[in-house]
This record gives sequence, C-alpha cells and structure tokens, in this order.
Amino acid sequence: MKQEVADFLSDKIKWLLNEFGVPNDIAERIDTLMLLVLVLLFTIIVAEIVYRVLHFASKRILLRKKYHFLDKLNNGKRLRRQAYILPPIMLGSMLPFIIEASSPYYIYAERCVWIYFTVAAVMAVNALLSAAGDSAFTNSKYHDRPIKGFIQISRVIVYLIAAIVIISIITDKSPLYLIGGLGAFAAVLMLIAKDSIMGFVGGFLLLENDMVRLGDWIEVPGTSINGTVFDISLTIVKVRNWDNTIATVPPYTLINESFINWRGMSDSGGRRIARGYTIKLDSIKPCSDAMLRRLKNLDSELADYIAKKSEQLKEGKRCNTANPEGLANGTIDTNAGLFRAYADIYLRKHSMTRKDMLIMVRTLEPNTNGLPIQFYCFTTDTDWSNYESIQSEIMEHFASIMPLFELYPFQSAGARDTVISGLLEGQYPIERIDGLPYRTIK
Repeated sequence: MKQEVADFLSDKIKWLLNEFGVPNDIAERIDTLMLLVLVLLFTIIVAEIVYRVLHFASKRILLRKKYHFLDKLNNGKRLRRQAYILPPIMLGSMLPFIIEASSPYYIYAERCVWIYFTVAAVMAVNALLSAAGDSAFTNSKYHDRPIKGFIQISRVIVYLIAAIVIISIITDKSPLYLIGGLGAFAAVLMLIAKDSIMGFVGGFLLLENDMVRLGDWIEVPGTSINGTVFDISLTIVKVRNWDNTIATVPPYTLINESFINWRGMSDSGGRRIARGYTIKLDSIKPCSDAMLRRLKNLDSELADYIAKKSEQLKEGKRCNTANPEGLANGTIDTNAGLFRAYADIYLRKHSMTRKDMLIMVRTLEPNTNGLPIQFYCFTTDTDWSNYESIQSEIMEHFASIMPLFELYPFQSAGARDTVISGLLEGQYPIERIDGLPYRTIK
C-alpha cells in the first residue's frame, strides 16, 4: 500500500513538472526531493491534527477532574511537542518507498530522519520534565523541595544521551564505541570546566542529602549570606538576605564549608531565647525575712514557692539529688536565687513559651563585671518579628523587676553618670535630678 501511494505521488509530480516544461532528466532528479517534502508536510499536518485532538480531550478531562500534571502539560507548546514526535516516525517508515535503498542519497536521508527523531524526542521529554516540575512545585507536598535541581539533572542526562546518539548517527559508529572513548575527553573536560563540574556535583549532593530546601533560612559564617533560599539550581544557590540584598553561592561552597540551616528550628515550632544580664556582685546578699514577706505579694506562685522552701529549710531539707522535691531553678537563700526562682515561674507561666521544651534559669561563670544570669527557653512563634517581640518583652520585664529583689545589673558608667555623681556629692537636691536609677528614691 505504501509503495503504491509513493509511486502514485511520484508519477503525479513528474507529470506536473512536465506540464511546466521541466526537462525529463531534471524532473527525475527533483521529483524525489519534492515527494520527500510533500510527505514531510503531510506528516506535519497529521501531527497538528493529533495535537488538536489531544488538546480537546485533555480539556474535557480537566473539566471533570483537576490533574496538575495534565494541566501543566496542556499549557504552552508542551502538548504539541508530544504530537510532533510523529513526523520523523512516519517519515522514517515511508523513506524506503520514497528513495530507493540502493541510492547513495538514501543513507544521508535516513541519518537526517534519525537526527530529526532524536531532536523531537529530546524536545518531547523536556516538555514532560517541565510539566512534571511545575506540577510538583504547585503541590503543597513538594513546594519546598528543590525540584528545579532534579529537573536540571534529568535534562543534562537527556542532552548527554542525545548528543551521543546524534554523533553516533553522523559517524555511523556504535554509541558504546563513543562512550568508551569518553575517558580521554573527560580528563580534558575536567581541566577546562572544573568549576562547572564542581558546581554540578555540589548541587547534586545538596539535593541528594536534602541539605537545603526552598524557603530555608541559612547562614554561612564568615560571609554576608544570612537569609532565605529562594532558588536552587545545580550551579548556583540564591539567598535573599534580611536586608533584601541577593547573595549567590556555588553549591560546592556549601558542601566544602560549614553553614547553618535554621530549618530544624522552624520545624520544631520553637525558637530559642538564651539571653541574660550580668548582676553586680555587691548587690547579691542573703534574703531577710522582711524581703521574703515583701516578695510574697509579687506573685502568688512565688509566695507558694517561698512558703514551701521555708518549710523544707525548717525540716532540714535542701536541694540535692536525694531530695527531688527540693530541686528548682532557684533558692530562697539569696536574693539572686530567689530572682532565679521568680524568673523560672514567670517563663513557665508566659503564654508564648513552649512548656514541652527546656526552660532554665542559670548562672554562668563569674567575670570581672559580675555574675551572669541566663534565661533559657523556647518561644511558640518562630516568626522573626514575633520572636523578637516576645524576647524583648521578657528581657524588659526582668530588667524592671530586678530592683524589687535589690539586684542591679552591671552597666558601664557614662558621661551622664559622672554628672549625676557630681551633683549628688555637691548636695544638689536629689528630687530635682532627672535620670536617677529606678528606685533610688524610696
């Protein structure tokens, strides 16, 4: 059937050329070429019809149910590229009936058709990969995954295979023969494109080990990179810093050097507060009965704590491992210990701290400025702005409440302190001096 159709078309083309006065010898040379072009146009028309049918059918399916992959494939030229893989297939099947196998032109025509098929196949596969990537990116399950990197890896593999196939077609050599000869070429390529290859390998390792995702907050010590990752490819990672500047870093830099990924903090739902003040050593003193009675009115839970600890002291119980009921973040022996107990109670009662995570108030190693006291807890909100508000509220509260415990944080003296000291030594009325420390006047 194919042979009959080819002969029929060939006769009609020769007749048409003769009608236009083309000599027979020239007509015999170009009738094959015209037949080849005619068949190619026919296959393109068939491919366009197939595309129209697929486009119509996919729209009908999407009206009934939403398929992300089909929706993305139906956009742009992606679906058309699937249909346009038909022309080289149809042309290749018709080629033996258009050109005689014994003709020297048959070999060249066959190679051109195979190259055409390879290019069309690459375009079709790339369209599928793009649709799959867009579909995965819109899916909430994969939106934070570096899909772009995986798509790029797949495309590189497709291009590499296509290049080997095309070269094997042109040289009429087996693809295995070409692959065997890539060893020497790879050595030269390593010298010429070392940075690109390192970037490719680094990007692959980042994706494979899930070290960075889109939306991760990363920080690279020793650099200005401190922000959110918004683009990941095989050769570059883009970070939007908190000052809205854009920083780029090669993936192999993140592989070779250490960096901080704050994803674990975000996933845990708690962000750490680890701040404190340095208490003046000369303000730390034993708690008097009057102080304990006065501070009972500050907080009901603190009053219960003081009463319980006072009872334990009367019974001779102290805070030790043999007496678990006596263990706490604080004591009533000193005003510093009592303040630690109050801070622990306050943090556990605060509505924006995680009660299922560590809460601790501790003293650190004394230094030349005094005794550091640290407040350690986790907030329920990891958003930067909200976190800073919670942290500021806690630190401001402790700064304002410390004088009630007759504790004062260390603060370097400034010019205003020198002036105030001079006024006080000169017997200037204290009530007329602005800027005195809180509770200086009782």
